[in-house]
Amino acid sequence: MINTANGMMSSTASSSAANNNAQSPGLKTYFKTPEGRYKLQYEKAHPSGLLHYPHGKTVTQVTLAHLKDKPAPTTPTAPSSSFSTSSGVRSAAARLLGASNGSRLSFVGGNGVSKSVSASSRVGSLVASSSSNSTSTSNFDGKGSYLIFNVGDAIYISDLNTQDKDPIKSIHFSNSNPVCHAFDQDAKDGHDLVIGLNSGDVYSVSLRQQLQDVGKKLVGAQHYNKDGSVSISRCTSVAWVPGGDGSFVVAHADGNLYVYEKSKDGAGDTSFPVIKDQAQFSVAHARYSKSNPIARWHICLGSINSIAFSTDGAYLATVGRDGYLRVFDYLKEQLICGGKSYYGAQLCCAWSMDGKYILAGGEDDLVQVWSMEDRKVVAWGEGHNSWVSGVAFDSYWSSPNSEGIGETVMYRFGSVGQDTQLLLWDLEMDEIVVPLRRCPPGGSPTYSTGSQSSHWDNALPVGTLQPAPSMRDVLKISPLVAHRVHTEPLSGVLFTQESVLTVCREGNIKIWMRPGVSESQSSNGETVLSPSLKEKPLLSSKVASTNLKQ
Repeated sequence: MINTANGMMSSTASSSAANNNAQSPGLKTYFKTPEGRYKLQYEKAHPSGLLHYPHGKTVTQVTLAHLKDKPAPTTPTAPSSSFSTSSGVRSAAARLLGASNGSRLSFVGGNGVSKSVSASSRVGSLVASSSSNSTSTSNFDGKGSYLIFNVGDAIYISDLNTQDKDPIKSIHFSNSNPVCHAFDQDAKDGHDLVIGLNSGDVYSVSLRQQLQDVGKKLVGAQHYNKDGSVSISRCTSVAWVPGGDGSFVVAHADGNLYVYEKSKDGAGDTSFPVIKDQAQFSVAHARYSKSNPIARWHICLGSINSIAFSTDGAYLATVGRDGYLRVFDYLKEQLICGGKSYYGAQLCCAWSMDGKYILAGGEDDLVQVWSMEDRKVVAWGEGHNSWVSGVAFDSYWSSPNSEGIGETVMYRFGSVGQDTQLLLWDLEMDEIVVPLRRCPPGGSPTYSTGSQSSHWDNALPVGTLQPAPSMRDVLKISPLVAHRVHTEPLSGVLFTQESVLTVCREGNIKIWMRPGVSESQSSNGETVLSPSLKEKPLLSSKVASTNLKQ
């Protein structure tokens, strides 16, 4: 959940964003919706002086991470001379910020260029006091909200709560480029960040530990699929299993998906039997209890482009090069349903918070709305002029006429594409007209155990993949808003309680503040959150990686 105390934005950021946008002719710094104006507050990007593409160009993906309070230590604090967590961070802060009695401190940024910042400003959660040259007042525990994004051969980490455009941390990879990553919001301890590389290698690390270290390499990492021991195919998407106690899945370009447990190392036997039929879904389990990965799912021929879990972790959705959206019962390891795009590959997918609908987008320029209850496409969004590269439901938006009803009567979702546009959509339940169908003998609407969605058990056999429907048989909806937000093709969209985030494939991120966020300044000079915005659980903290036109 968004921590509003750490999610406040500096009011001076909007003027900075406007200045940056002035360099992009034709781009407005706001867009209007029926509930008000969304305003560009500030931008995040990789260091402008450093671009690494030694292993080929990659598409930027963004993950939103919220670090909670660090658990209280169970042992007495070590002396300052020892390299405990706190003293190590203080030493790191001293090396990073330098010792100074003045009101400004200099430090070396991620691009190697010396910068000057106010001693009272915050770099991540590192706080340096200007009243003393001692760094013993630093109280870093990593608490806060961060954006994790990949550009070239590096992972960058930016503090969402500051207007600083440059990241506070960079992690470089020498052998391959990072292409996908995911943060485990529910991790109680240990590793909470998983990173997939173009080479197929996978790493899991502690985000807090990376922030505490001043180096530019991963620290305390667990390495999986080392030297292609499991798969030599590139990673395409990663996701933590909700409520999975440290389990995560990694999708690859060869159509396979592997299930890992972070409690096990990546050594030992990692072999799986040969896939007998490449065109059929199949699951194989590891031969030994200590093996990691613990299972291989063969999903499809060709690349799996994106994966997403339902909020309760009961279902897993995948989209791929073959154009199919597939939905699996994760615990039963069973294909439930799926359908084909109107044309071409599917590139991205996302679940609604209640698990009733799935969004998918791809090369047919359409946003597909799939109903879990009806196991079919119930709406197509028409409005993009090129491939749809990112989709997401806005779980923080409430329909004006849904107060007190207890059920969703309208969904708000967003999509971005290679046409550089952000589109916002409203889907009203009254608009979705499902043709009446005769209930087969013994068939009735039933609820699967542990599922939030209902379906007709006998309407279609379980595991049926449907062909693309006819255009005339599907409801067409138009976007509520269509706004050109970047000059480069977009790769993802993300909703937070206070804002909408858009990212282009070159690594530039824009934060658009909601109209419900007050522009008035509080006593500490930061904007305050309007009480009209309800707190809701974070639906997704990841913007899915996609394959884009070259």
